[in-house]
Amino acid sequence: MIGLETAAIYVLQTLGSLYLLIVLLRFVLQLVRANFYNPLCQFAVKATQPLLKPLRRVIPSVFGLDMSSLVLALILQVLLMAVTMLLAYGTTGAPLQLLIWAIIGVTALFLKIFFFALIISVILSWVAPGSHNPGAELVNQICEPVLAPFRKILPSLGGLDISPILAFMVLKLLDMLVINNLAAMSQMPDILRMLI
Repeated sequence: MIGLETAAIYVLQTLGSLYLLIVLLRFVLQLVRANFYNPLCQFAVKATQPLLKPLRRVIPSVFGLDMSSLVLALILQVLLMAVTMLLAYGTTGAPLQLLIWAIIGVTALFLKIFFFALIISVILSWVAPGSHNPGAELVNQICEPVLAPFRKILPSLGGLDISPILAFMVLKLLDMLVINNLAAMSQMPDILRMLI
């Protein structure tokens, strides 16, 4: 039988991870210079504005990037991990260790945003090529900076674009070799690995 703690952890991780995704997506959208008139971008802006507005007063932008959204993502990840640890083990753990785990978690989520955007982009190129749907345009805007370096080094194969294959490989290797090894070296508990 599943205990209340397990159910609470599941609900907390699901809702917390969803909001964390929206916050980090806002940073990614600014990083890739996405069209903020897109309705999906507007949703991300409105969903994150209440927490970002006070942070913007104290955290400046760097190179035109809104660092407050990245700091908010780290704060949310630390809080999410601390509450998960508290529910699971009765302690939050050391603050420095939580910060290290949060950095690993946010980096993993950052890579996953691009990985899944590439999957969606490939599927859309098969079923709805040239679509002007706001979601399709947003996915293409996220993927373009990732695919551009690979398109420069790969020869043109007519109408076939194999750059997503190399991009998938690089993102997966980064996840396997960097994120998983950092999580293992920092002795991240299994209950927190579910968050990355």
